[in-house]
Amino acid sequence: MYAIVEIAGQQFKVVKDQKVFVHRLQTEEGKQVAFDNVLLIGDGDKVTVGAPAIDGAQVGAKVLKHLKGDKVIVFKKKRRKGYRKKNGHRQSLTEIIIESIAASGAKKAAPVKAEKKAEPKVEVAAPKAKKAAPAKAEVTAPKAKATQDLSSLTVAELREMAKAKGIEGISSLKKAELIAALS
Repeated sequence: MYAIVEIAGQQFKVVKDQKVFVHRLQTEEGKQVAFDNVLLIGDGDKVTVGAPAIDGAQVGAKVLKHLKGDKVIVFKKKRRKGYRKKNGHRQSLTEIIIESIAASGAKKAAPVKAEKKAEPKVEVAAPKAKKAAPAKAEVTAPKAKATQDLSSLTVAELREMAKAKGIEGISSLKKAELIAALS
């Protein structure tokens, strides 16, 4: 039995008792981990494909250790220019061993805690928002229509309109600036 599962943003084909190196997980060494984003399960001739994931399917694993991958050298050069940059990178990895593949009946795993700041929730009273929205729509509609009409005019016509309204310094203004000044 094998499964294709998404772990830390990457897809892996896994079988029972397989060791896999994945991007660093926020789980301590020796702890159990469950992944519910199982995309495909194959059992002999029977293949189950999710859309996008299979409901109730789960892959259980154990975190063996955290480590760093091999060093990758990033070398940039532009010939005949004297430009050379050398940089190295070592990816943080986690080694896990696949302990079980459950095709159905698995409970939903607890979501992985992301280290993000909580945003404050803002509640708005519904009746006030409903009354104010139509009035704004009516006010903005003529303005949009006016700017649409102005954008169809030529620069010379816009300058004549600005001159008629008494706007100064129109000779150096561009079309967008003239439209903004007239509306």
